[in-house]
Amino acid sequence: MSIPPPPGPQQPPGSPEQPQGPYAQGQYPPPSPYAQGTPGAPGPYAYQQPYGPYSPYGPYGRPAPVNGVAIGALVLGILCFVPAVGLVLGLIALAQIKKKGERGKGMAVAGSILSSVGLALWVLMLSTGSASDFWEGFRDAARGDGTAYALAKGDCFDSPTGNLEGDAYDVDEMPCSRAHDGEVFAVVTLPDGDFPGDDEVTGIADEKCYALQDGYAMDTWAVPDDADVYYFIPSEQSWRFGDREITCLFGSTEENGKLTGSLRNDATTLDTDQTTFLSATNAVDAVLYEEPEEYPEEDLAANQAWAEEVHTVLGEQIGALRGHEWPAGAEQSVADLVKEMEGARRAWERAAAAKDADTFYTHYDRGYEYVDGRTTVTARKALGLDTTVPTYEEDSGGGSESGSGGGINV
Repeated sequence: MSIPPPPGPQQPPGSPEQPQGPYAQGQYPPPSPYAQGTPGAPGPYAYQQPYGPYSPYGPYGRPAPVNGVAIGALVLGILCFVPAVGLVLGLIALAQIKKKGERGKGMAVAGSILSSVGLALWVLMLSTGSASDFWEGFRDAARGDGTAYALAKGDCFDSPTGNLEGDAYDVDEMPCSRAHDGEVFAVVTLPDGDFPGDDEVTGIADEKCYALQDGYAMDTWAVPDDADVYYFIPSEQSWRFGDREITCLFGSTEENGKLTGSLRNDATTLDTDQTTFLSATNAVDAVLYEEPEEYPEEDLAANQAWAEEVHTVLGEQIGALRGHEWPAGAEQSVADLVKEMEGARRAWERAAAAKDADTFYTHYDRGYEYVDGRTTVTARKALGLDTTVPTYEEDSGGGSESGSGGGINV
């Protein structure tokens, strides 16, 4: 049984069927752009956009934004430098995502997990001391502003730049038997505190390194004429990483010059007779190097005080040489040298009491006569030491020698 549709405004009751609207009979309107029904229409076919707390879409079909805190949690979780912060950020991100309907839940979860693992590893490292070892290695790698090397007394090396001036970031260690740019003879550790400044560090290095050179190369006659003192000093940047070491070293003053063979001759390489002899002669040389910068006619009192000091040191070292039991082959030659040293001591005593500059110079010259003379060479030969008399640069201004070496920032 057919039931007719209810009458409507388009077709009054009893009127013949006529095509209505823009479509002819048998034609159908195009499908609706909506999948089911129209937006907001009641019934089971009403259109709804699927968005909610965990939907990738927001209202009106736009993608939901990614939560920034989730990104931060993931980054910190991967780096593991501050794992506790990454874990806290991950938990905050999950709460924000749920509340605001943002994306990034996976990143927040991953960041939380990685941070938890990193936190556990940090706890383990701290309990076993591994964190301290890690920091020490990191600090050493950053030293000198990047110097990833540590040189010790007796090490020989080449500089990548081929010289020992300017800044140094790396060196190539090598056997001292091969030609090399530098040889370390001492390492001086500075006290903790604020960085004292480049000038202060350089002044300390200059004083300490020149004072320590004879302790490593006791036979100064065996040191080549072109060898001088250089040093590595901490820079302000490397100081922040705990660098406190001044590295004293020998290097060549010649352009592109090299050292060949180790310059070390101390108690580790010399016998007792050689060490005793060199200790005495080096002590006298050290006080002679302290000659005042002012000439006697400019400051007679300062020169008299220095002459008195030379007189005292000569007396001490004469006693040391006399008190040692020398081998038969060297006994007479050392005795001859001691006799000349006694004459020099009397000359320095008179220089210390001089009333004017001319008198001072007369005794000054007599006091220097034995130094590096024939008797010294004979005694050295008898003890098996180098017999090549060193040459000295003329110092027209007097004063102590400071050499021509220089410092290198690391």
